[in-house]
Amino acid sequence: MAPWIKAGRLNARVTILAKTGVQSAATGAYSSTWAEYDTVFAQVVDALPSRAERVADGVEIANRPCRVRMRYREDVTSAMRLRFNGRDLRIVGGPATLGNREGIELLAEELTSEGSEA
Repeated sequence: MAPWIKAGRLNARVTILAKTGVQSAATGAYSSTWAEYDTVFAQVVDALPSRAERVADGVEIANRPCRVRMRYREDVTSAMRLRFNGRDLRIVGGPATLGNREGIELLAEELTSEGSEA
């Protein structure tokens, strides 16, 4: 077993979110939302010691990238999101398999000013 997979290192509760959608019977309009898929223990480490900021279309956007490691799962995809300590995180890299299917690693970032992307 990989050294990082020890239970003591998986010390954060992370909720995996999946996009779900419904179609209105009256209007036929499709709406989507993020629903809780599962909650797991994981290791969450900020990728940079400070926040990185950029300007897009005149709006200041602050990224807080982090690396998230959890036990191996085949059902987590880059189309999902994560929630950790009140932060909603978009998966921007991975999942990458660690070891002999011992765990997965994701690169995620929080965008504090993102618009209304659903």
